[in-house]
Amino acid sequence: MAITVFIRYQLDPFKRAMFEEYARRWLTLIPKCGGDLQGYWMPHEGTNNIAFALVSFENLAGYETYRARLRADKDSMANFAFAEENKFILAEERAFLRKVTL
Repeated sequence: MAITVFIRYQLDPFKRAMFEEYARRWLTLIPKCGGDLQGYWMPHEGTNNIAFALVSFENLAGYETYRARLRADKDSMANFAFAEENKFILAEERAFLRKVTL
């Protein structure tokens, strides 16, 4: 069963540009490590501190393999370190979704 990981980020609203840089880096890193990136969404109007990402996988085992590849990839680890050092992500939530089909 295919799954999509829905990630909700709470951002420091004064550091949105840093989050956008972080998200842009994932545009190549996520596919390189095995995720099917659906995209990142930044605040535009209204709430200024919430962003989203969607990444799909063939199954939960595929997600676990992807996570291991991320942790072994130096560029991915550098992006995680960039986020930790600059503290622009205040909170992160994940939900694992399956598509409703007829």
